[in-house]
Amino acid sequence: MAKTEVILTHNIIGLGGESDQVKVAAGYARNYLIPQGFAIPLTGANKRRIESLKQRRAEREAHEFNSMSELSKGVSKLICVIKVKTGDDGKMFGTVTTGMIADELKHQFDIALDKKKIHLETPIRTLGEHEVELRLHTELKSSLKVRVESLTPLAVPADVAPVEKPRTEKRGKHAEPDKAPAAEAKAKAEPKAEPKAKAEKKAKVEKKD
Repeated sequence: MAKTEVILTHNIIGLGGESDQVKVAAGYARNYLIPQGFAIPLTGANKRRIESLKQRRAEREAHEFNSMSELSKGVSKLICVIKVKTGDDGKMFGTVTTGMIADELKHQFDIALDKKKIHLETPIRTLGEHEVELRLHTELKSSLKVRVESLTPLAVPADVAPVEKPRTEKRGKHAEPDKAPAAEAKAKAEPKAEPKAKAEKKAKVEKKD
């Protein structure tokens, strides 16, 4: 495949940055890079533009570094929550990928981050909190807490009896039943005993008569 040299005028991920001289497939340069303005042919006239391209590149990289530094400070305090489907045993269906994390960062915090800057040794396969490395810049790394939660409600075993709330009683003396009606009925049923002194006086009077 024929190759050609071009000077990049824009940062192309995986290829190079502004002012870099790179060799690419002739068709790629002719049909894409040059028509889109991402590169210019390597000629004597175009070489004079390299210094201005280097200056523009330095300004862009400084701006990116400052932006990523600010992002690093903020994102390290966040917890990105990702909800997944699980089985009854709590095991996840599938895995959490860098693309899912990037989508949730955008959805939850309005942070647009290229998934290529999110680094996972292996996809996340378990629930709970995970520390995820962010490679925000060639000279800057950060971390993000990702909490994976289940969308499936936990099943309650059938043999577990529901827990009854303990009964609470108001402190103080118990109200005793009203004994007044019973005492009153008893008093009516029994004849009133006359005082002893009154009875003796009555007996004396009858004797005199």
